[in-house]
Amino acid sequence: MNFFVIAGTILVVGLGAHWVVESSSRLAKRFGVSELVIGLTVVAFGTSAPEFAVTLIAAFRGQGDISVGNIVGSNIFNLGFILGGCAMVRAIPVSRTLLWRDGTVLGATTLLLLALIGWDLALSRVDGVILFTLLGVYLGFLYKYRHTVGDGDEDSPVVGEGADLSLWHNGALLVLGLAAIVIGSNLLIGSATAVARTFGISEWVIGVTIVAAGTSAPEFATSLMAVIRGRYGISVGNLVGSNIFNLLGVLGLAGMLHPVTIAPMARVSLAALTGMVFLVLILMRTGWRLSRLEGLILFLVAAGMWTLDFTIHSP
Repeated sequence: MNFFVIAGTILVVGLGAHWVVESSSRLAKRFGVSELVIGLTVVAFGTSAPEFAVTLIAAFRGQGDISVGNIVGSNIFNLGFILGGCAMVRAIPVSRTLLWRDGTVLGATTLLLLALIGWDLALSRVDGVILFTLLGVYLGFLYKYRHTVGDGDEDSPVVGEGADLSLWHNGALLVLGLAAIVIGSNLLIGSATAVARTFGISEWVIGVTIVAAGTSAPEFATSLMAVIRGRYGISVGNLVGSNIFNLLGVLGLAGMLHPVTIAPMARVSLAALTGMVFLVLILMRTGWRLSRLEGLILFLVAAGMWTLDFTIHSP
């Protein structure tokens, strides 16, 4: 029964995130920002809403493994399965601006998280303040260069094209989307926890795999559609921006509001995430594109990480 609840709540969360992305992207169009910045901020934050809700709710429940594991697993899923899968569909050109500016931030942030959480297996209030402050610095930098178009990017967003709905309509859609995400995420955590207990699987493994995959559904839908339409700035920007927001914004706020502790097995997953991030950055630099072969490599690496999680950390 819990499996059906998980599937249903993932659909609810995905629909809510779709509404959030659509409405927020339409509103952002009015400010004339570049496609890459829209992907890095508005679309990325909108598609990260499920991770935000799940992580905060799990933290307040005292389920640190699901709270932090969801973010670590979601970031691995975004880079391995989603970015790799999108590159397998169509080779993706990479903006130099994206790699040197935002890729550097992602790499440094991941290393920082490994040091902060991997050291004492705890997400403290001090950790949260550090992470959330860095998000503010990053957003300020993006705002300063909000009209800059990256190499190869076009300046029209993929999400909500052709739609000119009223502010009231978009505002209502945004509220409904957020409500669906919060309600669905609450049910998702409860069902996933029940499944973990039934099969004797640790909450960390459930958080870093099943829950992470479910909360990454909006990133998958948005990035795949963007690649198919040739809107590469939105696609890659969404995934890189979502990962940065997950680490700095979601974990930062969770740490400030309700510090948590995590299982020792988290160190392995944090190291795996760090390796995945730098593998992606290296592949992006080779020819300033992600080829189909490189996409396959990322996909297989992520699949291998999942396999290890289930075989090593499960009974």
